[in-house]
Amino acid sequence: MSAAISPLAPKSYPELPAIEGVSFATSAAGIKYQGRTDVLLVALAKGTEAAGVYTKSKCPSAPVDWCREALKSGKARALVVNSGNANAFTGKAGKETVKKTADIAAKALGCKPKEIALASTGVIGEPLDARKFDGPLQKAAKGLKSGPVEVTINGIAKGAGMIAPDMATMLSFIFTDAPIAASALKTLLSKGTETSFNAITVDSDTSTSDTLILFATGAAAKRGAPKIKTATDKRLKHFKAALNDVLLDLAYQVVRDGEGARHFVAVMSPTI
Repeated sequence: MSAAISPLAPKSYPELPAIEGVSFATSAAGIKYQGRTDVLLVALAKGTEAAGVYTKSKCPSAPVDWCREALKSGKARALVVNSGNANAFTGKAGKETVKKTADIAAKALGCKPKEIALASTGVIGEPLDARKFDGPLQKAAKGLKSGPVEVTINGIAKGAGMIAPDMATMLSFIFTDAPIAASALKTLLSKGTETSFNAITVDSDTSTSDTLILFATGAAAKRGAPKIKTATDKRLKHFKAALNDVLLDLAYQVVRDGEGARHFVAVMSPTI
């Protein structure tokens, strides 16, 4: 595997303005390498709606199975992402790891384990020790940072090899302060994915870990933004266009990076 970054990769990335109700922190858990940041914790405001789309592989990773079940409620209070180990093809041990990881994160943030979304990337077939998260997540929880709202929607994505239609070796997370119900988010995300992430390929292999989740904190409601319950609401016209712009831009960036990308890709959408 080449360690070089693709010459087609973007030379710079925009600074993403904060979204109210979303705060971030990173920590080093020593999952694969010592002294390297490998865990991302995203705390989400109470009441945040969430919807995801995932790999169509018949052998999904343990985090994918966890998210499919946990996000059935349409609610989320946090997201935990790790690199170094994909927790895929790990059987019963993998299931126990995601449960323990969610328990640790929930305790650190004071919420329920089923309100924690999980995503992992890295080595396949190697057990992931959940105890590595005990300590780093508590540390990250104390260092969460947000800031003033400047845009309504933005996102990040990580891509590497195994890029094929029906997602990729890819983790992507979109955040907005718009007050939109989870059922509407799911419809918008599914449709937008078909002409973005589900339409790209690098090496024609499908991954077990593909995860794309859209989180809506609803914080803009207190500034007068209308609460949207259905994807057919005409007031979603501009939001839908901005969401599709973000998805498509991130998909293009994933393809340009290809194998060997070592950074999270980021894009800022137009203000809506």
